[in-house]
Amino acid sequence: MGRTSRKRSKLANRAIAASAALILGGGGLIAANSYASAGEGWWPGGRDGQQQNRTRAADGRSVSTIDCPDVGNSLREVPDDQRFAVDRELATLDSQITVAYQRFADNRQRVEADRAFGENQILAPLRNERLVIIQRIVALIDRSAERPQGLEQMAPCTLRDDGNGQNGGAGNGDGGNGDGGNGGDGQNQNGGQDGGQDGGDGNGGNGNGDGGGQDGGNGGQAGNGPEAGDFVAIEDVQPNVQQPRNRRGASRGTFTTDCGVNANGKFNPDNVIVAPGVSNGAHHMHDYVGNQANDAFASDDDLAAGATTCRNQGDRSTYYWPVLRLQNGQDENDAAADGGGNDQNVGEIQTPSQVTLSFVGSPRSKVTAMPRFLRIITGDAKAFVNGDANANASWSCTGFEDRQLKDKYPICPENSQVVRTFTFQSCWDGQNTDSANHRTHVAFADAGGRCPQGFRAIPQLVQRIVYDVPPPVFDGGNASVFAVDSFPEQLHKPVTDHGDFINVFDERLMNKMVSCINGGRRCR
Repeated sequence: MGRTSRKRSKLANRAIAASAALILGGGGLIAANSYASAGEGWWPGGRDGQQQNRTRAADGRSVSTIDCPDVGNSLREVPDDQRFAVDRELATLDSQITVAYQRFADNRQRVEADRAFGENQILAPLRNERLVIIQRIVALIDRSAERPQGLEQMAPCTLRDDGNGQNGGAGNGDGGNGDGGNGGDGQNQNGGQDGGQDGGDGNGGNGNGDGGGQDGGNGGQAGNGPEAGDFVAIEDVQPNVQQPRNRRGASRGTFTTDCGVNANGKFNPDNVIVAPGVSNGAHHMHDYVGNQANDAFASDDDLAAGATTCRNQGDRSTYYWPVLRLQNGQDENDAAADGGGNDQNVGEIQTPSQVTLSFVGSPRSKVTAMPRFLRIITGDAKAFVNGDANANASWSCTGFEDRQLKDKYPICPENSQVVRTFTFQSCWDGQNTDSANHRTHVAFADAGGRCPQGFRAIPQLVQRIVYDVPPPVFDGGNASVFAVDSFPEQLHKPVTDHGDFINVFDERLMNKMVSCINGGRRCR
């Protein structure tokens, strides 16, 4: 697919000036609202059995997204011989949600006027479709492992207000108490995947970051976000990065690999980790650097033989993340394609001005080599509806990277660029290159840098991605905002940001990395 590659748009100067209109004297955003709680999405009978008789939150904002329990996150054991089939069924659940969300978006006003319509025409059919697929998943696992219990109860979905109403941040400008921050130098050892449950507590960096929109939660060129309340001025966020203290025996070195910025424009909406064999399994477009063979159908052998954009040819690893777009009224080449406009991801894809891929050590011990084809996902593409238990987004600006945002996009001052940082899990179970939910074979260290019992420290990947994009402008037909691609129902929320990695280092280069890190050296 072709692409556009732009740094500043022609609206940049106007955007920089107009962005000031978003900010009050005290740093708050003009549009603010009270977020609904997790149970306030509309569902007749409610998740807790209580009647929900409204399609609007108490402040009059309309329901804006579909919230479905994440079946994949609940899987703890899937037999190896059934994992591929189970992943395909999970991808079908995602496709069902995408179709239902579009049905909801097309009939939003009618749903708000007639709750029975929403129940009968959207939620009930979706529940029935999901139940069939969930039962297939249960049957697949039951063939050669213990039958999972309770999955069928995850079939019902809700319609809810555009408020980060789960555990996810309602304006947490402090990086979730450190669980997604610390991206500047990659030393964060306690990412949000391990239990940053107290992340979005509503005390955003300026105390007023609890979100809001000028149009009931529909903002953005795609009609499903982002909105004004998704942004905060980085200058109003307090420094929040904390690092564990190095102890005796720490591994203090670094290894950096240069794999470019995807200047050649390799994109696809696949995810070979969570949806192998499924085209458009991500429902959003990914940037790729490193291995060029990565698509939904790539096997380990394909990746081992694939070309790489990495300067050192011993690194054929694949590094990928959702593209960042500038929603400024201009179409990208994928405007009518899956993962792009067909999934409500619109606007010009932005080429990073810089991508840094570093591997760092442990503050408490030496690191051991990662196994080849180890798969790691950091962050949660569905964090807006899932809550922030697995969220690990870190947004900041150059010159301000001691301030990390988890669930807000930063408004950067003049001459400062937007920074996305992904700190990956640094502990491995010593046995598996993947797991049933693609998470439990790896873990974050605790706040002191200790790996969980039974896990060993491995080199921790830190991806730092920098963009030269203008500040957001919400000005009717002249709106211009940046946002990551997302599943349609995730409304392009910043908390959904995530990164993926498959280790395809050759043995020699992996050993060099481990030696450099353990020896306290800086290597490339």
